[in-house]
Amino acid sequence: MRLPCEVSVASRLLPSAGLRGPGRAARAVLALGKPPAGGGGGGGGVWLLVSTARHRPGAKYQLRENIEHLFTKFVEEGKATVRLKEPAVDICLSKANVGHLKTFLSAMKLADRGTSEESLPLSTLAPPKASEVEKPKTKMTITSRKDYPFTQSFPYTLEQLQASYCKLPRIDMRILCLKSLRKLDLSHNLIKKLPVTIGDLVSLQELSLQGNLLESFGAALCNSTLRKSLQSLDLSQNKIKALPAQFCQLRELVHLKLDDNDLIRLPFKIGQLSQLRFLSVARNKLPFLPNSFGKLSLESLDLFGNPFEQPNPLAPDIQLKIPLTLWEHSARATINYRLPYSCHVLPSHLCHDLDMSKSCHCGRACLSSFIQTTVTMNLHSVAHTVVLVDNMGSTEAPLLRYFCSLTCYSQFLDRHLQSIR
Repeated sequence: MRLPCEVSVASRLLPSAGLRGPGRAARAVLALGKPPAGGGGGGGGVWLLVSTARHRPGAKYQLRENIEHLFTKFVEEGKATVRLKEPAVDICLSKANVGHLKTFLSAMKLADRGTSEESLPLSTLAPPKASEVEKPKTKMTITSRKDYPFTQSFPYTLEQLQASYCKLPRIDMRILCLKSLRKLDLSHNLIKKLPVTIGDLVSLQELSLQGNLLESFGAALCNSTLRKSLQSLDLSQNKIKALPAQFCQLRELVHLKLDDNDLIRLPFKIGQLSQLRFLSVARNKLPFLPNSFGKLSLESLDLFGNPFEQPNPLAPDIQLKIPLTLWEHSARATINYRLPYSCHVLPSHLCHDLDMSKSCHCGRACLSSFIQTTVTMNLHSVAHTVVLVDNMGSTEAPLLRYFCSLTCYSQFLDRHLQSIR
């Protein structure tokens, strides 16, 4: 049997001779087997062959009654050390598949005890192919359909993958098995829908879907493991009209690009993206910004080319219901007093309503009974660098604001009228 991993061989005699041990571990293939007749094995029994890229013929070590100790404390991390009696060396293994490593170590123990060779999973002690001992591929770039590996598998060690201009109508399910993937660029394809399983890429930090045919970004993705890993997301040049309220669960986002879509609104709790520093939503169809937008702390903001409405605080949209309904009273109390709730306690549609609660300027919550108006916001209050909103050189935009009562709106109106006198 064979085991691909990283190996370093350290002689235990070197320190006594005042010499330094080996350097970094090298990619290698370990094999258990019997040396061919006349192959220089120097004896019967099972032998261990350690082959590297520099020395593919490898070094052979006899195993029968020759293993002094197996160090397996970190075997669950793909690490182990084999201490041999003769020669006096420690063979340190790392970055091995955990299951394969356990099987390999078990076979080595049996070989050391002199177990019958017929009962062991032995292989021919022949040098491996060059591709087997080369450093695993971590980056792949594909920029045309003819280069796309339709009939070949992706290296499981990939950490960065770009597959652009390949006319892909959907995301290749093989990509979703690359658990080490940190950066995925599928820009300029023909993808219309994202599979929920893209959330299974637990290491994914950067995702680019620029220039596709997406019409939505699913709520299930926002509740997946991407919440803890995704730092950069590019959805520009698609056909997205709105993002789900759950989008704000992607709390680790630092870069977000939404240019050239059909967005008519931003997630109303976008202010919860506390790590966001670079936001670009140019050339969409935004009439105003959500109330929580003022909570952002950005380094760069681009809202150019949106048809922003002229704010008019004196023309409110009054949806206030007096007296408040029992549901409105209960929901406001739940939010204001931060009472815990979940789908295990309340029906899912009520939880959804609570999640969609609005925040009054006074800090209290309101749900379906409120007064709504728009005010002018200077974008420099949330961003260090602001791209001009229009060709007139403006850096202001309308901000949606909610009020939970007539009292709160009257107080706001008094301050506003005093400020324009």
